[in-house]
Amino acid sequence: MSTEKPQQVVIDDTTLRDGEQTAGVVFSLEEKKRIARMLDEIGVGELECGIPAMGIEEQHSVRALVDMGLSARLITWNRATIGDISASLATGVGAVDISLSVSDTHIAHKLRKDRNWVKEQLKIALGFAKQHDLYVSVGGEDASRADLTFLVELMQIAKSLGADRFRYCDTLGILDPFATFDNVAFLRRQVPDLDIEVHTHNDLGMATANAIAGIKAGARFVNTTVNGLGERAGNAALEEVVMALKHACGIDPGVDTKRFVELSRFVGQASCRPVPEWKAVVGERVFAHESGLHADGVLKRPGNYEGFDPAEVGLKRQLVLGKHSGRSALVHRLQLLGIQADAAQATALIEPMRALSQGSKRPLDDGDLLSLWQAQVA
Repeated sequence: MSTEKPQQVVIDDTTLRDGEQTAGVVFSLEEKKRIARMLDEIGVGELECGIPAMGIEEQHSVRALVDMGLSARLITWNRATIGDISASLATGVGAVDISLSVSDTHIAHKLRKDRNWVKEQLKIALGFAKQHDLYVSVGGEDASRADLTFLVELMQIAKSLGADRFRYCDTLGILDPFATFDNVAFLRRQVPDLDIEVHTHNDLGMATANAIAGIKAGARFVNTTVNGLGERAGNAALEEVVMALKHACGIDPGVDTKRFVELSRFVGQASCRPVPEWKAVVGERVFAHESGLHADGVLKRPGNYEGFDPAEVGLKRQLVLGKHSGRSALVHRLQLLGIQADAAQATALIEPMRALSQGSKRPLDDGDLLSLWQAQVA
């Protein structure tokens, strides 16, 4: 499998659009502004910020984001209609995503039209957008179930009419990374002069992997959401995609990752979707070590069991004392409490420590450890 490393990867974060489409999630205007500001400050290049055709309130929100004067490009989501694009123009944005259903399933059973209708609708909507000097991403809804030759035809039309990129959407989250790579690479070869954007969903738990596969196949833009919010099982998580690009692919998208935990916690609070402790990259416990073998290795050299420094995303390492802990972690924890235990004393504490953890079904806190120590030395 050959790969094409893009010259630059642009993160198009859609927390404020697809993220807010998570069932039951609503952001206030002030929350939207704070999320937008934080994303902008950490270097995210583009923010998909709403659907102006929803009405006056949504248009007001998008206009408020435009008025913030962010460095990131703001882009709105639109159906391929003049009415939707006109609503976006009224907000002052300079970029739009024009979404078209492109699979035969959607064309027949959702639109109840045919492929020719889709092509004509693309020409009308894209032509109108370009008449108003908008930057345009043509969004291929359900592209992962579409005929690839039809996608090529649509991309060629889009390019000829001045589109700036094509969004390849795995709308149902049904692809695996190998199929994603193959499909994006095919489209890249067939229409090499039109940038590709990948938009992946997590229904099978592969949104981040598929996003990375799309980038390695030649896509230059990638959609993300903070914490992986989004329709149904969500989208590719911003924090996962960025860290995977950096540490698995050697691609730096220019994002300041040190504020990931801060951003993640705020979006979790605003969305009423608390961040699980085990959430990849930003979960409170993803740098917690209990196993004796792992804790000993981390104490000797963190890189033995950590793929990157927890401080890189705003976290701290935790050595947990529990059923699986060994002497190294125990001695280290006692030292933090100002207690210098010799090997024999530490060894004698291991069984009581493990028994207490197993009986209480939780790790030991400092009070538990002090009580065990005092009982031993009494």
